[in-house]
Formats: sequence, C-alpha cells, structure tokens
Amino acid sequence: MSDKQIRLLMVLTTVFWSGAFITGKIAVGEFPPFALTFFRFLFALPLIFAILYIKEPGNLLPRGRQWPALILLGFVGTFCYHALFFSSLNYTTAMNSSLIGAINPMVTTLLAAMFFGERLTPLRLFGIFLSFSGVFLFITNGDLQLISQFQFNKGDLLMLIAVCCFAIYSLLSRRYMKQYLLSPLMVTAYTFLICVVVSVPFVLWENPATYLFAATARGWLSILYMSVFASVLGYLFQMIAIQRIGAPRTAIFINLVPIFTIIQSVTILGESITLIKLMSAAIVITGVYLATRPESRVNYLKNSYRKSL
Repeated sequence: MSDKQIRLLMVLTTVFWSGAFITGKIAVGEFPPFALTFFRFLFALPLIFAILYIKEPGNLLPRGRQWPALILLGFVGTFCYHALFFSSLNYTTAMNSSLIGAINPMVTTLLAAMFFGERLTPLRLFGIFLSFSGVFLFITNGDLQLISQFQFNKGDLLMLIAVCCFAIYSLLSRRYMKQYLLSPLMVTAYTFLICVVVSVPFVLWENPATYLFAATARGWLSILYMSVFASVLGYLFQMIAIQRIGAPRTAIFINLVPIFTIIQSVTILGESITLIKLMSAAIVITGVYLATRPESRVNYLKNSYRKSL
C-alpha cells in the first residue's frame, strides 16, 4: 500500500471519527461514561473478531509475550482514553475539549522524539504548528472574545490526560507490532476485548438499571455507529497507518476531525458555515500535508549518507 493510499485511508478514518462526535453527543445524554465505553466496544467485538478469523486465522489467539503488550494497549489506549474523554464532557465545553484534543499530534510527535528517536524536520514542525493553528482558528472562528474566555477546569485536565493516553497508545502500538509480531487487525481486536473486560466493574458501579430501560433507539443506534465505523474501521485503519508511516505522521490527521465534524453539522444538522472556517480548513489541510508528506529521494539519500558516517 502506497503512502498516498495510506493518507486517503486516514482521511476516511477522520470522517468516521468526526461522525462519532455527533453520535456521541446524542448518546452521552442517555448513557454514563463507562457504559458508553463498554457498549461501544462490546458491539464492535463480533465484527472485528469475525474479520480476524477470516483474514488471519493463524492470529486468532495471542501467544506468550503478546498478551502483556495487548493488555497494556487495550487499557491505556482504548479503555482509559474513552473513559476519560466521555467523563471530560461532563465538566468542560466543546470548544475546550476540541482545542485540547487538537494537541494530540504535537504530544505524539514530542514523545516520539524524546523516547523513540523519531526524527523531526523543520518542515514537519512547521506543518504541525500550521495544522494546530488552523484548528484553533477553526474552533474559535477567529473570535478573540472566545479565546479570552478560555478557562482550564477539571474536564480540561481529564481531556489532557486522555490525549496523553492516546499518544502513548499510538507510539507503543507500532513498537509492539514490530517487537511481538502483532498485526494491526490482531491489535484492534484484542484491545477492544480488553477494554470491554476492564469496563465491566465500572459499568456495574454506574448502576445500569438507572439508564438502560430509559435509553431510546436513537441512543442505541448512535452507539452502534461508533462501534462499527469509529471503532472497528477507524481503529483498524489507524493501526495500518501507524505500521506503515509511523505514529507521529498518523496523528497529524486528527486535526482533520473538527473540519469534517463541521461539514457533517452543516449537512446533517443544518448549521451554518463561515468564510473564516473555510480558510481555517485550508490551513489545516495544508499543515497536514506538510507534516505527513514523505521525504524526497534526495533528502532520504542525504540522511542515509549522514548515518553511515
């Protein structure tokens, strides 16, 4: 699969994830955070394991040292991220959570450089800065009053921890896939399973009797969308991209999520869009391209020559 195909796959993934913000907004009004995390991945299990059985029957059961790696990835990247994300929405605004979520590519890139020896070029750093600036402008709509009203609260702290969890998950997943011979499909399937198992005691603590009988078909369908598109397909495509182009370059695509969220809000919810949002979208897309484009052949040979000295 070429780098261009990988980029197109990640663009599609961000479309799925942006749709999860709309369906998640519907579901969060009917289900508590741990229940949302539990049901989202419970519904995803039959589909992801069916795909694993058909495509990779030899990888149906983890072996030996693969188990600890999968347990850590499932706990940090799937359970912790989603539980913290859904919990943060009870305390913070959508603007705050979106802005904090947009720093994921920067956190991933910095952690990769600090602990995994990933190379940072000036062009990639500029692309990261440009894409985040576009997200910031997009979310605030250039309103200085909204920017001045930004306040850090308990929900923001939870979202910040969630972003760190997802960045760690992204970086560790690539290393573990190489080290323990784990396929993207196997990682996706078993991190979902581990998330469901870990969620059980927390779901019981939330007392399901208080919300299950009141939940509507709209709420259940919202969870089903998040299970199939945002979870199964989204996580699987992300794992393929991480394996192919690395976690930092994959993470940059997260900056496209607010763009597609607004587009879906306009087409589905009938909300309006402004000129400054269109300009912001162009800035984000340019930043994503600069931060994720493959190195030229000349630069690649130069780097290879330097390493050989």
